[in-house]
Amino acid sequence: MKLFIKYMVSNRCKIVVKEILKEMNLHFILVELGEVEIMETISDEQRELLKNELLESGLELMDDKKSILIEKIKTIIIQLIHHTEEDIKINFSDYLSEILHHNYNYLANMFSEVQGITIEHFIINHKIEKIKELMIYGELTITEIAYKMNYSSVAHLSTQFKKVTGLSPSHFKHLKNKRRNPLEEIGTSKSINL
Repeated sequence: MKLFIKYMVSNRCKIVVKEILKEMNLHFILVELGEVEIMETISDEQRELLKNELLESGLELMDDKKSILIEKIKTIIIQLIHHTEEDIKINFSDYLSEILHHNYNYLANMFSEVQGITIEHFIINHKIEKIKELMIYGELTITEIAYKMNYSSVAHLSTQFKKVTGLSPSHFKHLKNKRRNPLEEIGTSKSINL
């Protein structure tokens, strides 16, 4: 049985979900970001218990198809930007359409309608957050970061960074208190710049 879980954006979330499933004596086949496959078919009572356990950990069991599809879009974007080591050299619209088997316009319109933000802006916000992380680690130059994140130039990265954060990358790098946003809050009304 497949289950879809909202706000499951990190390996820590996967660990939490595995622990909850073990406590409930549910056997998982697969625990991925936003998606779980278990061996059992769960009863309404078990589903309610699982829903409450997940909520206590800041996660949410999803039921409707639209929410599940939106969560899949978010999970794919987060996975590509935050959890892969390779340089981002893909066209997100083509990739999302291919993976999710839906026309990109349909995905984009539904995402905007429900999230109040375009997929493009969601991607940009996540790329900026990843850029902050890479700058804080200090292992790459801004030129290398621009290449890794698939920007046409350092100027393009800098313009987008300033538009989202209000700061230039060099100004951000010199801040003593470099603030980052939790992944699950990026692209939501909870999200704060800087």
